[in-house]
Amino acid sequence: MKTLRLTAAQALVRFLENQYLHVDGEEIPFVEGIFNIFGHGNVLGIGQALQERSGRLKVIQGKNEQGMAQAAVAFSKQKLRRQIYAVTSSVGPGSANLVTAAGTALANNIPVLFLPGDTFASRQPDPVLQQLEQEHSIRITTNDALKPVSRYWDRIERPEQLMSAMLRAMEVLTDPAKAGPVTISVAQDVEGEAYDYDEAFLNKRVHYLDRRLPTDREIKEAVRLVKHAKRPVIVVGGGAKYSGAGKQLRKLSEKCSIPLVETQAGKAAVESVFNKNLGGLGVTGTLAANKAVKTADLIIGVGTRYTDFSTSSKTAFDFESAKFLNINVNRMQAYKLDAFQVVADARETLDILAAALEGYRCSFGAVAAGLKAEWELERSRLKDISIHKENYTPEIQDDVGREKLKEYSRVLDTELPQTNAVLKINDVISPSSNVVTSAGSLPGDLQRLWQARQPGTYHAEYGYSAMGYEIAGALGVKLADPANEVYAFVGDGSFLMMHSELLTALQYGKKINILLFDNAGFGCINNLQLEQGGQSYQTEFRDFENQLLKIDYAKIAEGYGAKTYRVKTLEQLEAALEDAQQQTVSTLIDIKVLPKTMTKGYEAWWNVGVSEVSEYPAVQAADRKRKEMLQAAKKY
Repeated sequence: MKTLRLTAAQALVRFLENQYLHVDGEEIPFVEGIFNIFGHGNVLGIGQALQERSGRLKVIQGKNEQGMAQAAVAFSKQKLRRQIYAVTSSVGPGSANLVTAAGTALANNIPVLFLPGDTFASRQPDPVLQQLEQEHSIRITTNDALKPVSRYWDRIERPEQLMSAMLRAMEVLTDPAKAGPVTISVAQDVEGEAYDYDEAFLNKRVHYLDRRLPTDREIKEAVRLVKHAKRPVIVVGGGAKYSGAGKQLRKLSEKCSIPLVETQAGKAAVESVFNKNLGGLGVTGTLAANKAVKTADLIIGVGTRYTDFSTSSKTAFDFESAKFLNINVNRMQAYKLDAFQVVADARETLDILAAALEGYRCSFGAVAAGLKAEWELERSRLKDISIHKENYTPEIQDDVGREKLKEYSRVLDTELPQTNAVLKINDVISPSSNVVTSAGSLPGDLQRLWQARQPGTYHAEYGYSAMGYEIAGALGVKLADPANEVYAFVGDGSFLMMHSELLTALQYGKKINILLFDNAGFGCINNLQLEQGGQSYQTEFRDFENQLLKIDYAKIAEGYGAKTYRVKTLEQLEAALEDAQQQTVSTLIDIKVLPKTMTKGYEAWWNVGVSEVSEYPAVQAADRKRKEMLQAAKKY
């Protein structure tokens, strides 16, 4: 047996460099590179190992641990989970900052490798800087906080433990059924300790992503369910996109006249202009999609988790007449809503189903076409909403909303509705551009209104809806697809949460475009307060004299070195977009929009906690309404 004497950190770097994934006849490097912020827990171990020999691994310096980790999540998501970045941080606050990003990866089933440093295995200098102390166990460190948000978690306290830990890590990271974040924390003294590693551990290793085929039993029952259905609808989830099943979805939909509806993760698996694609489903969905699923007698879920936004808190479907058929590589997800389960790869299953359904056409095609046409009229109406200082009534019917519009218009000096701005951007930018969003009101507007004219160009992180993901996510998408423009749709609230990786994008020449929608607060949550009978409280950005804050976000980005624009009209927005496309440096467009001009729900309901005891009559009414709606929700 040949061995190499290396430190644990050196062996780790060499191991990562030699991991490959074999998918559909193509072999690709699995680990693209390593994001890092070095501190005393990793700079002298992993940092030194990378400095001496990083090989083909790209090494990128982050600015915030959460930010760089969210960029790694977005990279893997955009690569359809077939390539990853590793992320290394120091012990203590550095590793604590990874928790939010790990939660994002776990909720979205995205493989990312976290490599936080840890305290001393020897315990000789305990407690070291940034080490926590618990009276009931000295083994607990900050890294234990990553356990509930990791698909696999391990701690390396001897250099030889690295071998079994990394093999287990790769098994999880490359398994589509349980893909998610993996945390391997390495004690900082062990990072520098030497060991005679077997060369076989360090040699090229190929992991195979084999597509699981459905059984004959699964196909037979699936075919029976579809053939007995008169009004089937296919729910396209993220798993369909990761499987690369877009062509198969189109084929089955066209052949059998079955309409498609999309989750946030599934949007753009099939382009929006496909005639049987009815758009987003649920709370942030279109009127067409929500009407279709309400009357469906068979829901075919392809790679979806059925989150509360997609199911309108389980009120989207008629459980008395609808059956469920789930196609999912993950057995747990396939069981949801008491469905018949096909535990298999989406692309392969849809191919087999299409062949087995020869001659079947449902009666839902004409109805779906009418629903899509109806929605296109609504989309056109939202494109040209006109709101002026003299008349705030076209869209805003309540007195509170009208008064807020007047105040915001005066302070921000704008009359630009958010829907108009979103649709103008859709018209102007290239169809090959990638758009990124995550939290606030923008994901709703984008899922409803955005027409993804090419597959794979819509990137929403809505499994965790992590505020601050948008700009970091745009960097990750740019790393994954450097040839195309990337646009981060971000509200002012999310921008203030985290925009640190704009500097990273500028530093490495990775151009991203930030579309900052400023409505002077957490507008989405302010809407929620008002809609549920409450009053505006701590959700707007106001000063100590209760005046709205007027912030020049363009000036912030200018300080970093970005090309910036200030926009208050559609004409200014179009000019800024056209100029931004000509730039080679990252850009930010500061768009002042009116509040209360985003889209609202279309025959959808979201179950949120409402106070059962309140002095506000409107809150009491909201509580009664919630209890009525709960009676309609089937509790699977």
